Amino acid sequence: MRRILLVLFVFCAVIVNAQIKVCDKAVGGIDFPLCTDGKVSNIFVSDADYEVVKRVANIFADDICLVTGKKGKVTTSKSVKGKNIVIIGTLGRNAVIDDFVQKGLINVESIKNGWEQYVVKVLDKPQANIDRALVIAGCDRRGTAYGVFAISEAMGVSPLYWWSDIPVKRSRSLFVQTSEYISKAPSVKYRGLFINDEGWGITPWAKKTYDPELGDIGPKTYAKVCELILRMKGNMLSPAMHPGSGAFNKYPENKIVADNYAIVMTSAHCEPLLFNNVTEWDKKTMGDWNYMTNKGMINKVLDKRISENGPYENFYTLAMRGIHDSGLIGVPKDKEVSLIEEVLGDQRDILAKHINKPIDSIPQLFMPYKEVLDIYEKGLKVPEDVTLVWPDDNFGYIKRLSNSEERKRKGGAGVYYHISYCGAPHDYLWINTTPNTLIFEEMRKAYDTGADRYWLLNVGDIKPGELALKFFFDMAWNVDYFNFENSYDFNTNYLTSIFGEKYRDDLKDILDTYFLLGFQHKPESMGWGYLWNNYQHMERVIDTDFSLINYSEAEDRMNEYDRISDKSEKIWKSLPVELKAPFYELVHYQVKGAALMNKKMLTAQKNRWYARQNRAATNLYADKTKLFHDSLDYYTKEYNTMLNGKWNHMITVSPGWKGKYQNMPPIEKYHPKHGEDMQIFIPGKDCTLGLGAANVLPTVNPFVEKKLFVELYNRGDKAFSWEATTDMPWVKLSKKTGTTLLQERIDISVDWAKVPTGDNLVAEIEFKTKNKVEKVILPVFNPQTPTVAEIKGLYVEDNGCVSINAGKFHRKQEANGVKVRTVMGLGYENECVQLGEATQETQSMWNTHKVSQAQYDFYSFNGGNVVAYIYALPLFPIDPKHDTRYGVMVDDGLVHWVTVSSKEYSGEWHRNVFRNSAIATVKMHVGKPGKHTFKLICADPGMIIQKVVLDFGGMKQSYLGPKVTMVE
Repeated sequence: MRRILLVLFVFCAVIVNAQIKVCDKAVGGIDFPLCTDGKVSNIFVSDADYEVVKRVANIFADDICLVTGKKGKVTTSKSVKGKNIVIIGTLGRNAVIDDFVQKGLINVESIKNGWEQYVVKVLDKPQANIDRALVIAGCDRRGTAYGVFAISEAMGVSPLYWWSDIPVKRSRSLFVQTSEYISKAPSVKYRGLFINDEGWGITPWAKKTYDPELGDIGPKTYAKVCELILRMKGNMLSPAMHPGSGAFNKYPENKIVADNYAIVMTSAHCEPLLFNNVTEWDKKTMGDWNYMTNKGMINKVLDKRISENGPYENFYTLAMRGIHDSGLIGVPKDKEVSLIEEVLGDQRDILAKHINKPIDSIPQLFMPYKEVLDIYEKGLKVPEDVTLVWPDDNFGYIKRLSNSEERKRKGGAGVYYHISYCGAPHDYLWINTTPNTLIFEEMRKAYDTGADRYWLLNVGDIKPGELALKFFFDMAWNVDYFNFENSYDFNTNYLTSIFGEKYRDDLKDILDTYFLLGFQHKPESMGWGYLWNNYQHMERVIDTDFSLINYSEAEDRMNEYDRISDKSEKIWKSLPVELKAPFYELVHYQVKGAALMNKKMLTAQKNRWYARQNRAATNLYADKTKLFHDSLDYYTKEYNTMLNGKWNHMITVSPGWKGKYQNMPPIEKYHPKHGEDMQIFIPGKDCTLGLGAANVLPTVNPFVEKKLFVELYNRGDKAFSWEATTDMPWVKLSKKTGTTLLQERIDISVDWAKVPTGDNLVAEIEFKTKNKVEKVILPVFNPQTPTVAEIKGLYVEDNGCVSINAGKFHRKQEANGVKVRTVMGLGYENECVQLGEATQETQSMWNTHKVSQAQYDFYSFNGGNVVAYIYALPLFPIDPKHDTRYGVMVDDGLVHWVTVSSKEYSGEWHRNVFRNSAIATVKMHVGKPGKHTFKLICADPGMIIQKVVLDFGGMKQSYLGPKVTMVE
């Protein structure tokens, strides 16, 4: 019995958000055998049904074969008979299903006037010549397809089985164990992906690998894309549109392929009425793309496009910008509103001319992207039935959503969201580092303001953004299923279902750390240069802001990447051969790639820093930089050549044409002087600044654990022998003698059980060679009071700073329904605090004792003026009537109000999205040494705070700020 249960556990699958269950054993009377003892149930579909239904029926037969090795027959004959038969059809298009409905065998009341819904039901002897039937009935053509693919997914065929090479677990038998399932309508009506910036991924892959006969991204490629969208419960595609790709409508078959998969076609913000002006507009024969001077020709090509594409299902973009992704040309500022209103009217006239429907029933959208939002805010009137699609700022932060009046519009609203982008301040097109929790926070906020009509994800080349794409489509299908917690664990749960429960903890650690490090700073911008100041400006690789001197910042970052990279390598090596490729694609390459990019840039930075110190190790770090650079090329080549080159040309480290991060960074060489020359580096001291004060280590105390060391390095070509002594018995050295050729680190610790009490203790450590003595001072702060036990769990001042993890508050005060909660998977510490939800009313700024707030207890050893640095997510106001304010105060002192948002493309915005943080600086006052409370106060709900640093005068230059100073 135990063995049977184990087998059932292994082979049973349930799709996310549904109750359809498929197992390899029959366990009850409700079971329907898709395959048993090598016999496969046949599939019936009506010849009168939609093309997508017939196509999906055949794909379903293939899916069953993937699992069982046996393929059932798909029939469209008018006579339906058999012992066990699968009947697939759309209401009104399948006479057999309609007959079952009329007889009351299937209840379709809840779906018959629905949108993309389906019923799955097992019927016993529904008619004389059928013993048992599995009926999959959709209210429309996509509803039928979703019902079929729901069963495919439940029997173990992942929507990503082809795109991510996820193997299907084999089984001789398959039983559907759901007597009846009725789906709900999707949360979001139109759910799609946008293939963009494709010139370095999917287009060269299509041209050279997948469809070399065509030599372009065309019908063969789009068939695979459309099947993926349908399997993922999406329904819409915005096709590739850059100069290196053939325009979608260059190949007439493309739109037929999309329609055969029931995919709705839409287009980008700069493509009016499905027209790609990048490659389809010929300036030589058509003139300028200028609506003021060439309106007739522009409308002529748009008219032709709708005459050709109007018979198909489309969601039309009403727009007028410049060529490609540029702004309007030649239009005076005072004419912009009237011109766009004229454009909207003319384009609607074209739609009405060719599509035999009332204009307000034709799906249309207006997207106020980039400069168009400014035009909209000037008072542009968009017709009531047109959907307003709000864009993010290209970096995952939605710029604005519908206000209370806009929420009443018939056309509703939607969102255009990025996990990939080519533009200022820096491209990020290589690997996905956008956390699901950020996607959830922004898209849920949008949904709650009425953006439920149209969700479009800019996914770049699809690969390697598959996990984010799956999350996006799953959320769009059933938004209420998701919350911060399961969004955070979504990738772990999904990957565990593929690779096995035994890897869950390691996968979670790898993913959590990978997205944390990527959120702190994207790997594509580790060259630290800004891009797109103009079209000629190329990136100049410079030193990062990650400190080599303070808080072990750069070193800890590289160590964390090493740790998860090694863990990923261990998993990859342990997996069976059939799981190696999907793990490489979904996890391993991205982890390895991010690790090597960071190590390459930070090691090169260290090399240049060493050269300024004349370190003998300078050349070693030049060699290490080259090794990391070459290793990244190796792993990229491995991606493109595995599986006999299935994905060749899909992945490149250098997408975009202005970034230089993919190149070998600048390195320096040093020729050591003859002889030996011991030098000392200590944390916190920049030894490139010339002669300075004594070698003084950061102060140690018993409250905050600190990693202390002294690094001995050589400037000569001969090894030096050294010995170390200390004048205090409670100072421990990891090594007391040695011979060093390049450099060596000696760890320093303190035996607190032996340290006397005192506020200003000093220990001296002496390093001696045959011709030099260097002394290092270790300040020790070990006060009689408070003790560690007395302030355990509090934040504490350490070396002149109190550093607070905003997600770990000591208490919260909630009022007016505004909740204060910890959000995992966001922020520099991987957890943040959210002060209410953005859709709630602005809170009073005058009675702060009665509004929601998070409180943090801390202990300071100094009083007086301090500078508070508050790190928040760089969110935008939910609409023009709101702001992004929050308050800060110490104890019951003065409240200081802070605003998070900045104007897109301002210098502040560039800095904020570059670092995923809006850092506010506030001067505050702490009365006297002792225990105090820092408070984050809600003003505009929805603000998310990452961390807080109170600087009593000791804060050092760094990127992330001091490590959290909590007494553990």
